[in-house]
Amino acid sequence: MNDRTDARIRTDIAHNARVWNYWLGGKDNYPVDRAVGDQVTSLHPGIGEVARADRAFLGRVVTHLAAEAGVRQFLDIGTGLPTADNTHEVAQRVAPESRIVYVDNDPIVLTHARALLTSSPEGVTEYVDADAHDPEAILRAAAGTLDLERPVAVLMLGILNFVLDGDEARSIVRTLMNAVPSGSYLALTHPTDDADLGGEANVAAMEFWNAHATPPITARGRAGFARFLDGLDLLEPGIVSCARWRAPEATEVAQFGAVGRKP
Repeated sequence: MNDRTDARIRTDIAHNARVWNYWLGGKDNYPVDRAVGDQVTSLHPGIGEVARADRAFLGRVVTHLAAEAGVRQFLDIGTGLPTADNTHEVAQRVAPESRIVYVDNDPIVLTHARALLTSSPEGVTEYVDADAHDPEAILRAAAGTLDLERPVAVLMLGILNFVLDGDEARSIVRTLMNAVPSGSYLALTHPTDDADLGGEANVAAMEFWNAHATPPITARGRAGFARFLDGLDLLEPGIVSCARWRAPEATEVAQFGAVGRKP
């Protein structure tokens, strides 16, 4: 961990990026993150599988969009801490000329941003310190690297669950997708409390999280998740557990995943 800790970093309260890193087997976390992570796991024993399934979904989506859909620009909002097969690594493995902008406002993610700012010689990778609640600021900053007149894949994996107001969350998505042209894509994952995916485990786990960690989180049902994709053409297989998006034999987790194309 970087010795020059940002003054905004709280080491006395668990934070999502660090707990997620812990569940993925990373080392960029503090004792408080591990303690809360273990308690959440006791309430939701499958949470580690959710974290891994979400990460695997990212890899499959970026590979498909780069290799099959020809996308060369990616806007990854809510980046989290660097781990294996980050968006730029997956995209540039397929298409070295790919351009990637990462967005996060977590100070500990910012301290590790240099690990994300590697790139193939043909491509570009940039990092923006911005808040998902301010999509206009994200777009202004991203326009320095991405050509918003050409298709962009907007990735929002496990981020809208931290926007508690549904109307605000949908407004954020609309603002982002209105700014990119036809042929752009939106990839989403989101935890659910729907019982058909085992989401009841999320209820107690999120109550504990909101009392002991930051930022606060919410689950949404299928209908609420689907509204984020209004006006987009869903790629097959539609809205499914993120573990099973183009991996039909995988074990389901209580996290929706979907990809939509702007017509």
